[in-house]
Amino acid sequence: MNSYINPFTNQTTQSLVEELNKSYQINPDYFNRFNVKRGLRNSDGTGVMAGITKISSVDGYYIDDGERVPKEGHLYFRGFDMQEIVKHCQEENRFGYEEVAWLLIFGSLPTAEQLARFKDILAVSRNLPEDFIEDTMMKAPSPNIMNKITRTILALYSYDESPDDTSLENVVRQSVQLVGQLPVIMAYAYQVKRRHYLKKSMYIHPAKPDQSTAETILRSIRSDKTFTDDEAKLLDLCLMVHAEHGGGNNSTFATRVLTSSGTDTYAAIAAGMGALKGPKHGGANIKAAEMIRYIQNGVADPTDEGQVADYLAKIIRKEAGDRSGLIYGMGHAVYTLSDPRAVILKEEARKYAEKTGNTEKFKLIETIERLTPEVFLREKGNKKPICANVDLYSGFIYEMLRIPEDLYTPLFTTARIAGWTAHRLEELATGGRIIRPAYKSVMARRDYVTIDKRIAKYAPDQSYVPYEERIIQGE
Repeated sequence: MNSYINPFTNQTTQSLVEELNKSYQINPDYFNRFNVKRGLRNSDGTGVMAGITKISSVDGYYIDDGERVPKEGHLYFRGFDMQEIVKHCQEENRFGYEEVAWLLIFGSLPTAEQLARFKDILAVSRNLPEDFIEDTMMKAPSPNIMNKITRTILALYSYDESPDDTSLENVVRQSVQLVGQLPVIMAYAYQVKRRHYLKKSMYIHPAKPDQSTAETILRSIRSDKTFTDDEAKLLDLCLMVHAEHGGGNNSTFATRVLTSSGTDTYAAIAAGMGALKGPKHGGANIKAAEMIRYIQNGVADPTDEGQVADYLAKIIRKEAGDRSGLIYGMGHAVYTLSDPRAVILKEEARKYAEKTGNTEKFKLIETIERLTPEVFLREKGNKKPICANVDLYSGFIYEMLRIPEDLYTPLFTTARIAGWTAHRLEELATGGRIIRPAYKSVMARRDYVTIDKRIAKYAPDQSYVPYEERIIQGE
């Protein structure tokens, strides 16, 4: 595949950026003045109420006399406590992701017969169209797996006989197919990257119809196709806790926004994938793993809490790590005292670390979790409770499962496809209106200048004056 040729010189790019800098500045005071809900958040950090859903509920605080009060976090799938679902699957020693996918999409716990039939449908769906892998995936590799699987999902539109039919009958068919297809698409995208960019062997293992989603993934990404039952069950647990997280999270909201426009399933799901790729969303699991390596390499003794705390302070001050000032894997928009997903993954990480000889790294991550709130308090004066989120321990689990870091966020995507498709179906069934929030314009009116009178450097634009001040000034 030919490399992309950049048509711009560095000098040209710099001059264009200089032009941008003249126009892309907004007085930060305007956001408060016009009561703008930045990030669709209220002043107390809670999300703006934008819709109603029966698919899931994210519970991390309660309101008492107008005040936000922290509490232990809970996540409910269709009214069922996610932790209870995981607990029962573990006690019965069975795979649970397929059950969760059915629950999210169809709204009820499946019977044994329904679940068996659903698994059969997913197995059949893993068979991609003829020549699809060669024509769509191998001929256009990408260094980023999220980019590749997003493009591949969009490409499936061309192989669908009814891609634009938004009837519930057609969309549920598309949705279940995508739940089945995405695990193998992810695995094939990784194999193509291995061959093209890493110059390593590529292996395409056909999926086995009797295997679960987690088993299919492990079989597909390992050259010898082997894995233990413990490994598959641990990955299955990760898929369950990542499957859904409310209608307001960035990627699910993006999916619902596009769905509200009447667009096709592939475009709507691709929007969710594009959102999840970002480092402030699903991409945070890779950033958390990277941050932990920074700490390991930047601290002489990772068992010394003082040294770890000092390094965390440097990260917050943008003096270390990726210089973003973010401690990845810590803090959440809704959860305050605990993230139930992180609680589950932490316990599983502890047990698996003891089994695989990774307790030293587990203790470092646990130390990061424990020290971060007090370091934030010292550095920023932030007294709000900060808990570990799902990204702090998920990457560590994937590492112990010998899953390449390239696949951390794609695995999140593979799990979340169940939630996205459920929300798309709900938006189609109950939404009714295109989602269209407002933006306040703060650009002053200007008179048109003919091209022969324009100069390269204008005088600064006239400052925007709010309407009520114009009245006072007699304009």
